[in-house]
Amino acid sequence: MIDRQLLTDTVTDALKGTDLFLVDITVTPTNEITVTVDSKGTGVDIDRCLALTRRIEEVFDRDVEDYELEVGSAGITAPFKVKAQYDKNIGNPVEVVTRDGKKLHGTLIAVADDFSDCTVSITKKIKEEGQKRPKNVDVPEIIPIANIKSIAYELKF
Repeated sequence: MIDRQLLTDTVTDALKGTDLFLVDITVTPTNEITVTVDSKGTGVDIDRCLALTRRIEEVFDRDVEDYELEVGSAGITAPFKVKAQYDKNIGNPVEVVTRDGKKLHGTLIAVADDFSDCTVSITKKIKEEGQKRPKNVDVPEIIPIANIKSIAYELKF
């Protein structure tokens, strides 16, 4: 079985000095390894995935232990898993699904430093006093991370 901690350390070390960050690593009992990375800026191209693959293959010899390796980027609409993805998407439209099943659409405007909550600006219709019709108003809503089932970039056309 592949040593998950050594794999995590290898990937983390390989990403130092780049704008890439680790999102997830999965290792199945049959040694199928999936490494998911994301970028703070420019994106993740095939050359960067190939370089990371080569680094992993330098450390984990296939002659010693056979494995299947897939290195890729987090999909644009894949749910966020780590704080760096939240930070990267501040100012972007997101879809939040809460643990109680509510679906919220808004703009991610902040993430707590301790990653305990995030703030999403949600457009709501509010009737102000003295007005005939309700107006669309952006209302910031603080959502504890523990109450979020999933949050992802919302692709709008």
